[in-house]
Amino acid sequence: MFSAGEGKYKITLMATITEEGLVVQIYGGEKPHLGAIALSTPRPSLADPEQISCTTIVIPLPGHKDDQVAKPVAEEIAKAWGSQVLAVVGIHVDNAGDKDIEKLTDNCHKVKNALLEGLCGMI
Repeated sequence: MFSAGEGKYKITLMATITEEGLVVQIYGGEKPHLGAIALSTPRPSLADPEQISCTTIVIPLPGHKDDQVAKPVAEEIAKAWGSQVLAVVGIHVDNAGDKDIEKLTDNCHKVKNALLEGLCGMI
């Protein structure tokens, strides 16, 4: 479990390693909830097989924009981990403006990076 930020900007990431992939839950803000999921599977890039890309399925719940975090986070972790990643994301701050969204997004990337640092020791 990792966290970044304080108060309404606090983001928490919980990860569960399974035999066939990783389940990552990212919640925060004033009302943690289920906003979007992204399932990402790493594969060789179609443009350059030497590079790793991902096939990703994204499902946002109606009226939610959590997919804007779920997809890139799932893909970055899948590429680094080399296995499927399911990201479940739910972050809400009432009347969030651009600065609020930027702080929340930055904290999402901080917890993702902390997870990746922790996983590097396991690879």
